[in-house]
Amino acid sequence: MSYWNRLKEKAFLQYLQWKTRPALIRRYLDGKGIKPAGTLRAINSRQVRAAAAQVELRLVQDPLAYVEQMYQHVQAAVEQGAQLVTFPEDNATHLLGLLPGLGDLPPGATLTATLNELGPDVKVADIFAYLTPVSRSVYFTTFAELARRFELFVMAGSIVAANDQGRVINTAYLFGPDGQLVGAQEKLHLLPLEAEWGLVPGNELRVCPSPLGKLAMPVCMDATYFETFRLLSLMGAEIVMIPSADVVYTHWKALRGIWPRVQESLVYGIKSALIARDFFGLNLAGKSCICAPMELTPQGDGMLAEAQSHDREEVVVADMDLEALRDLRTSSRLWGDLNLALYKRYLPGVYGGPAAQPKG
Repeated sequence: MSYWNRLKEKAFLQYLQWKTRPALIRRYLDGKGIKPAGTLRAINSRQVRAAAAQVELRLVQDPLAYVEQMYQHVQAAVEQGAQLVTFPEDNATHLLGLLPGLGDLPPGATLTATLNELGPDVKVADIFAYLTPVSRSVYFTTFAELARRFELFVMAGSIVAANDQGRVINTAYLFGPDGQLVGAQEKLHLLPLEAEWGLVPGNELRVCPSPLGKLAMPVCMDATYFETFRLLSLMGAEIVMIPSADVVYTHWKALRGIWPRVQESLVYGIKSALIARDFFGLNLAGKSCICAPMELTPQGDGMLAEAQSHDREEVVVADMDLEALRDLRTSSRLWGDLNLALYKRYLPGVYGGPAAQPKG
C-alpha cells in the first residue's frame, strides 16, 4: 500500500473516531433522563431477576442509532424489574455501517466475496481490525454508561475486534452497576465461517463473582459442547449467559445448545439471540430464553421464559432462585453419581485438582 493510501486510511479512521467520540454518546444519554433502576438495592438470592434481549442486527450509519437501540432494550428490561440484562453475540457488528459502501451491497452479497475483489490476502477480520478503535469505543462507552446510569449488571453481548496483539477475537464483556468492567470471555469454539474470516479462538474459561451469584458468559458455539458447561459448573458458576447468533431456527436445532447444557450441569442459563434478514447473505434467528434445571421450573420442562418469536425483537424476563439451585446441587443424584475416579484417569488436569468436586 502506498504512503498516500495509508495516510488516507489513517485520516478516515480519525474522522470516524471523532464522529463516534464518547462525549457524543454521553450527551445523548444525558437527554434520556435515565434514573437508577433501584433493583439492586435489596438483593434476594431467592429471586434474581434477569432479562435476555433479542436484538436485530442492522447496519447503522449514525452511532447514536446503535446507542438508541441498546438503550431501548435496557429500558424495557428495567420496566420489568431486571437486575441483570444480557445481549447477543456480535452485538457491535451493526457498526460496520460506518464504513462507506458496505450498506450499498446488493442482496445476498457476502463479505468474503466482496473482499475477494480487493485481493486474495484480504480477510473479513481485516475489516473488524481496522474498525476496532471505533467499534470498541462505541460499544464500551454505550454499555458502561447504560450499566452505570441504570445501576444494573449488563452483559453487553460479544464484539468482534482486534486485541493488543492484533488477533481478531469474538469477546463478551460484563459491566457492573458502577459502569466498570467486571469480566470478559473470549469465544472458545469458532464456526467454520469465523475461521474463514480470520478470527482466532480463546483458550480460557472465566467465572465472575457478583452479588447476583457467580456468572459466566461463554459465547454461542461454546454451548454446543458439554465440556464448556461442565468446566464452568466445576468452577462454581451458577448463572451461565450465552450470547448467540445462529441461523435457521428450529426447536430441535436449539436443543443442541443451552437447554441440555443446563440440565447436565445444574446451572441457570440465559440465551440472548441476534436476529437478521440477509445481513451480507446471512439470515440469523433464534429464541432468547432463560432456562433452569427441570426440577426448578413450574412445568418441569426446564424453561422459565422464552421469546414468542424467533425473528423479532423482544425482551424476556424471569426470576432465578439461587438457593434452590444450591440445594439441588447438594441433593441431586446427577451430581452425586459423578465417577470422579474415571474422569481423573482421562482428564487429570480438570478433575485431579481443587476444582474436581462440584460446588454448591
